This record gives sequence, structure tokens and C-alpha cells, in this order.
Amino acid sequence: MSFFTGLVLGIVLGLALMVSFKLLERRRSSKKYQLAIATAALSRLTLNELKKMFSKETFPRWIVFSENHKVAWLNYHLGKVWPYLDEATSAVIKHMVEDMLEPYRPAIFSSLKFQRFTLGAVAPQFVGVQMIDTTDEEIVMEVELQWDGNPKIVLAIRTAMGVTLPIKVKDIGFCGIFRLVFKPLVKELPCFGAIMCSLRVQKKFDFKLKAVGGEIVSIPGLAGILDVMIKTSLTDSLLWPMRKVIPILPGDYRDLELEPMGTLMVKLVQAKNLLNMDTFGKSDPYAIIFVRPIPKQMRKSRTINNELNPIWNEQFQFEVEDLATQKLTIRIFDEDSLHTDDLLGCAQVPLNKLKPGILAEFWLTLVEDLENTMEAKHRGQVHLELLYQPHVEDRRDVSTRSMTSLEREITRTMRQHSVHGSPFSLPPSRPEQHDFVRGVLSIKVLRAENLMKVDSVGANPYVKLLLKKSNQKKTSRVINKNLNPEWNQSFHFLVEDAQHDMLVLEVRSRGTFGKHFLGRCGSTLSKVLLEGEYEASFKLEGVESGQIFLHFNWISMSLQRQPFNNS
Repeated sequence: MSFFTGLVLGIVLGLALMVSFKLLERRRSSKKYQLAIATAALSRLTLNELKKMFSKETFPRWIVFSENHKVAWLNYHLGKVWPYLDEATSAVIKHMVEDMLEPYRPAIFSSLKFQRFTLGAVAPQFVGVQMIDTTDEEIVMEVELQWDGNPKIVLAIRTAMGVTLPIKVKDIGFCGIFRLVFKPLVKELPCFGAIMCSLRVQKKFDFKLKAVGGEIVSIPGLAGILDVMIKTSLTDSLLWPMRKVIPILPGDYRDLELEPMGTLMVKLVQAKNLLNMDTFGKSDPYAIIFVRPIPKQMRKSRTINNELNPIWNEQFQFEVEDLATQKLTIRIFDEDSLHTDDLLGCAQVPLNKLKPGILAEFWLTLVEDLENTMEAKHRGQVHLELLYQPHVEDRRDVSTRSMTSLEREITRTMRQHSVHGSPFSLPPSRPEQHDFVRGVLSIKVLRAENLMKVDSVGANPYVKLLLKKSNQKKTSRVINKNLNPEWNQSFHFLVEDAQHDMLVLEVRSRGTFGKHFLGRCGSTLSKVLLEGEYEASFKLEGVESGQIFLHFNWISMSLQRQPFNNS
């Protein structure tokens, strides 16, 4: 009996151990699975999202707050092969740099060639590599590169007088992020047809120039000319979205070359609550606007003296090469005739927020540093109107395929008008002239809501309308004892230059002891020029509450070219 009892107990105990082991394994497997899911979820978070979840004291050691992959192994092997790589690539780089410098050669130089060009013994260092969105057609990565080199570079400058000046370029310090695009992907090694290389961010670019056999400072102005020429040529030729296409496999890669996708029309309307940088009086603001930070493609507004709430109502035109990645940048400065102009604030608009042929309006908050907008102190606001017109005829432009028939018709009409003087056209080749857009502007003041109470009876509101450039004024009737008045009153203006005029509207109250201010608003004529007719509400500024409702209508007259007038 004891034998059978022991046998049964042994079987039961064995089965219990087996079941317990299986349950334990399943539990451990479930924990590993959940951990893998959590780890995968964490890996998809951005650097800022991880920083919000973990403090520096509590974050796990295996989490590294970096979006770049470290590549120490690559730097080690690059150092080993650098002497051979320098010898193999110096001749190619020499010709490429000469081609980059040639378009920027000043007229006082008849030629720019390198007498000697080697990259030296110090290899560049890869700071990190980051993978960007990859599709079935391309692989995109960004590589941060730093180089403090000792190259042996002698630039031979031949002047118009026939004199050759050898200039050494030494102590180069460079740090930047390059974007590499491997495209198209193919089935034969190395599995891509070409490489597109661009400098997406230039963090540092320093060098020294020294005349062979003397000091470069002994030649007045030469150092400054060469410094600007070299830095501008690099920025203009390589900075994103500019690119160098390097064929790897035989093929036609002309579609990879950079071509303008469209035109961006920018109207700088106004700014408000700017910083006062002057001890006596107020700031004298002006704006610098650009899509690419290249001097010849940057635009400057006029300066408005002694004003913290300037109204410019100026427009500018820019070429867009890559709508998905480019941004419009605006920097507002305080002009100072005695010292360096102070930065009042800056802002950016990603162009991928724009829809083709649709006017977009932005009130942007100005900050001191675009790289740290979350913690930056606000420095006022700037008001912009943006209109993107794609080049439909560009065979690489597919943005219009998703447009509605109405949007396509608007875009087609604007493109036709741009030849004859669109409301947004700005002839860059003839800055002394522009098109006056003439017509009849009808404004119907519909009603107002939630106006401020000024006395015991409420308010007796009326509206004053002003077209700022043409100085045309209209006044509505007074509605007594009403904080939600309805006027339904129309006003008509003959406008000679609609693209540069602006409506300024004030609501006031007429009382026994004078007039009271109930708010102000302003609007350009851009939208009514594009749409012909629309209705909108405007919040009244300068008061705690109130809004007004207006109906706009535009009847165009013949366009007539007139001489440019700064007034």
C-alpha cells in the first residue's frame, strides 16, 4: 500500500511541478512580451516626449536622450583609411569647389584656381547619424560631421591686371548636418542609383586666409572679399534644399536635380507689442524675410520710426524648391544709426502648412531664439498673409493632383494674372515699377456684438472706416443705447492701388460728454481681391470685449501699369 501511495504522490507532485514550471514560464514570457511592447513604444517617442516622461534623476539608465546613433566605430575606421581616402578624393573635391566658387568670382579677379589641394592628416569626425523617413523609392539619413582640419590648400587668384596672388586657406573649423538621400532604390548592387547630398544645418564654418610670402591684410579689402565669397558660395550651393547629385549607377537622374516647385507670395501686414529697445523714444522696426538664408534671396521691409505697433502692408515674392521641408523666416530688428541693429524677435512658418492657391493668414509670436521656442520670452506678434502658387507645368510637381477643381481654377487664374499683374505679383526684374490694381471696394457694416459699456445707458456706437493709403474716410450712423447694434450700412470706395491699401476700422460711442473708444481692427484687401466677395468677423482690439461683422465685395477695373511710388 505504501508503494502505491508513494507512486501516486510522486506522479501528482511531478505533474504539479510541471504545471508550475509551465505557468512560471508563461508568466515570464508574458512579462518579456509586455516589456518588449513598452520598449518599442518608448523607442518611437521623440526626445522631448521622453524628457517629459522621465526626470534626470529617475530615467532608466538604458534610455539615452539622443535621437542620433553614435558611430565611434565609423570614426575609428575612417581614421585608418583617411590617408588613402584623402589622396583618392582630393582631386574630385578640388574641381567641385572650383566650380562652386566660379559663379561668385568678383569682377576684379580673372580666375580662381587651386595650386594645391589636400585635406591633410586630420580626418573628419562623425558626431552622429539619424535615420529620416524612408519610402519604397528612397532612403534618407542625416549625418552630423565635425572637422577641425589642417589642410594644405593654396588658392591662386589671378587679377584683371595679370598678377597672380597665392592665398593659403588654413585652420578650417566646420560643423554641420548633411542630409543624404539614396535614390532610386534598385535591385542591383549597391541597391541605389545615386546619392543626393545637402547641407541641412551649418553650425560652424571658420577658416584663416594668409598670403604666401606676406600678410593678406596688406592688400586692402581682399580678406573681406574672399571671406564673403567662400562662405556665400558654400551656403548657396549646398544648403538645403540645394543638393549635389552623385551618380552611382548609369542612368538619367535629371529628375533629382533641384527645380522650383512654386512661388510664395508674402504680405508683411503689421506687428504689435514689440519690445522697446531705445532709451529715448521707441524702437524703429524693420523686417528681414527669407525662405533661404542667402543674401540675394533675403528681403528687407522699410523702417517705421518710433513705433511699437508698426503697419507695413508690404509684399514680397520667393521661389520655393521643397514645400515639405522649407520654412519662411522673419526677423524684426530695431534700426540704430550709431550701433548694431538690435533683434526684436523672430518667427517661422513651415511651408507645408500652406494649401496651393489658398490665402493663409498667420499671427506669429515673436521669440528671441527659434531653437528654443518653448522657454523663450514672447516679444510681440507679427501678422503675415501667405499664398503659395505651385508651378503646375513642372512634371515633378504632384501637389495639384490632390487639389479640388475650384482650387485648380483659382491657381490657373492667378497664374494668368501674374503675367499681367496679379494682386500678389511683384516683378523682381523691374523693381522701379509695379501694377496698380484698381477697382471698387464695397464694405457693408453688418453688426457688432458684446461692445463695452461706457455709461449707464450702455453705448451709442458708430463706425469710422479708413482706407489707409488713399486716406478715404467714411462714417456710419449712430445707434443709440445698444451694445449689440445692427447697421447693415454699405460704403463704397474707389481704390487705385488695392494691393497696397488697407482698411482700418474704429468703433466709437457718441455721448453727452464726448466720444468713447470701443475698439479697433484692420484688414488688408488680399482676400477680397482673390475671392471677390466674402463675409468675416473681426475681434476689436484695445478693449476687453467686442467684435464686428463685415461683408466685402470687389469689382475689378482695368489694370494699368504705373511708375513705382514709394509713398
